[in-house]
Amino acid sequence: MPVDQARLDAAIDALTDRERFREAETVVTAAAPKLQRILTEALAEGGWFGETHEAEVKKAAGATSDSERTTAIRTLLAEEARMGMMVGVAVGWALAEELSRTEHEEEE
Repeated sequence: MPVDQARLDAAIDALTDRERFREAETVVTAAAPKLQRILTEALAEGGWFGETHEAEVKKAAGATSDSERTTAIRTLLAEEARMGMMVGVAVGWALAEELSRTEHEEEE
């Protein structure tokens, strides 16, 4: 689905409206268990938590100084959060498209 950049920017800006965002939070909270399973599967299939991840965990834990270890762990956590967010957004986007598709089918 091609997305008009101006519409995308406006939609993202709309998320700063607390009431609009609250509705989305309510929907996501209700769907969280199923969405978490999909997110976990997508991350696993994408290789995000495979051998490379385990090697990075061991590397961070084995850093020689407290300062290096703290920095390595913070970096790893930030990377995990970013990756989880990106995959989570992709899952949400696909879910929105699916809901839109089924809504149009029901209208026909």
